[in-house]
Amino acid sequence: MTDNIIKLTAAEIAGKIAAGELTAVEVTEAHLARIDAVDEKVHAFLHVDREGALAQARAVDEKRARGEELGPLAGVPLALKDIFTTKGVPTTVGSKILEGWIPPYDATLTRKLKEADVVILGKTNMDEFAMGSSTENSAYGPTGNPWDLTRIPGGSGGGSSAALAAYQAPLAIGTDTGGSIRQPAAVTATVGVKPTYGGVSRYGMVAFSSSLDQGGPCARTVLDAALLHEVIAGHDPLDSTSIDAPVPPVVEAARNGSVAGMR
Repeated sequence: MTDNIIKLTAAEIAGKIAAGELTAVEVTEAHLARIDAVDEKVHAFLHVDREGALAQARAVDEKRARGEELGPLAGVPLALKDIFTTKGVPTTVGSKILEGWIPPYDATLTRKLKEADVVILGKTNMDEFAMGSSTENSAYGPTGNPWDLTRIPGGSGGGSSAALAAYQAPLAIGTDTGGSIRQPAAVTATVGVKPTYGGVSRYGMVAFSSSLDQGGPCARTVLDAALLHEVIAGHDPLDSTSIDAPVPPVVEAARNGSVAGMR
């Protein structure tokens, strides 16, 4: 049963939870079990928030039991790059300098994930302060590429891309300054998008190069990445570079768009 669940796409998981075919707790437990089984070798995660994830999952199941409408990604597990502040959960940015720091507030992106009932499994490994392109430069040790553990998963967000490729989570968050979402996606055969600068709030994201940094969605399918983008994107008055405009209909494009004839 666990193998069946972890191989589902985020869109499929959300649909099954909404239809009552799976509970959010079942889905979360399946992915936590997968992390327990493989992460000692992969080392995608720096911190697994087991209790917090299960509490979020139970809240989703309670919403459904009350007949409340669920969002398009409600109950879907996610691996969060350890560069976004998360209230009550360690945020290290891959550095011993911030070891033991527990932020008192959520990044805007973290808050949006919680409001959308996305289940945050924990924080993923990365090159220290996002300065690297292989996730070999984390103060907590390297992450392996699940396709071949002797190879890199890319970076700086290699923990997020490895979590996807190892079926530890169907969704992940990365950040991209000069390729740190796109390059890990390329070397792990997953999907990663750097949104237009200002499309996703940087509030609560530890800066590397503020005029280039951008958080973005990571997944195993284009549709899942689009669904996640629509959750995290949008104007944020707490970020002076945030775009004050509607979020483009990327989910519609992913469902109905065609690349025929394009190069």
